[in-house]
Amino acid sequence: MDLTTVWFLLIAVLFTGYFILEGFDFGVGMLLPVLGRDDRERRVMINTIGPVWDGNEVWLITAAGAMFAAFPEWYATLFSGFYLPLLLILLALIARGVAFEYRHKRPEATWKHRWDTAIVVGSLIPAILWGITFANILRGVPLDADHEYIGGLLDLLNPYALLGGTTTAALFLTHGAVFIALKTVGDIRHRARRLATRLAIGTAGLTITFLTWTLTIRSSTTAVILAVAATLALLAGLAAAHAHREGRAFTGTALAIGLTVATLFAALFPNVLPSTADPTGTLTATNAASTGYTLTIMTWVAVLFTPIVLAYQGWTYWVFRKRIGVAHIPPH
Repeated sequence: MDLTTVWFLLIAVLFTGYFILEGFDFGVGMLLPVLGRDDRERRVMINTIGPVWDGNEVWLITAAGAMFAAFPEWYATLFSGFYLPLLLILLALIARGVAFEYRHKRPEATWKHRWDTAIVVGSLIPAILWGITFANILRGVPLDADHEYIGGLLDLLNPYALLGGTTTAALFLTHGAVFIALKTVGDIRHRARRLATRLAIGTAGLTITFLTWTLTIRSSTTAVILAVAATLALLAGLAAAHAHREGRAFTGTALAIGLTVATLFAALFPNVLPSTADPTGTLTATNAASTGYTLTIMTWVAVLFTPIVLAYQGWTYWVFRKRIGVAHIPPH
């Protein structure tokens, strides 16, 4: 296996990890006014992700950095052609992070309500736009022979991409509801479990439709296997949620999200950004890659530091593994 393939797989792994971990973060944020009936319950929800949300975003930073170094042509075309949606994602993530830090600074209900709104919006926008972005990456966008994006915003808002955005938002909502049920006690746990069950049919229908449409656009044997596995994992996770088995339910929704992202990358390879305008403009893992020397140095750095980062993040989740409830949150 050559280094271009290795780094394509590593970038796929990084984005898969990001969507699994940040997925429940986004879900918790979107569900803040739905499951949190008062300030203390909303503080419980925020505290379930408080120790880990910023660490989860490291996966995105690393994925973008790896793309920039390993596939600079892919990075340049993607971040220029998808400038507006990616900028909106960045602004939403900034607003969301600021809201987590500033929400508790003042006791007024109006102050907290405004930051709660920022958390909801800052979670919803990326949840939708990431789906739109990756659906367009797989479907292809208009590129000229110089690999320059020649389309407009409406080219990114096609029916398949909009379905992708709706699907990721639904998956993250369900993933977040299951995570809240896994991490809390009391009434909020029961409400989260019921909500996950209610979201089951819609989420499963959207995911199956999106994966089926994906395989009609681009496909491979590996992509078909991964899509079937993603569907089975989601159905198993939703069945576990209905049976009040939060741990298995969370494993199922996490696998469903991860396998869905893996399906997209498997169907995309060996391309990294297909062109719908000029076939010669298609970016592949070969013509978008850095030199072999650059990829070799990156590989050694990844081998040395990746285990350290994974061990640290795993330790963080272990330390904050216990459930919390309203009893753990003192009145303001």
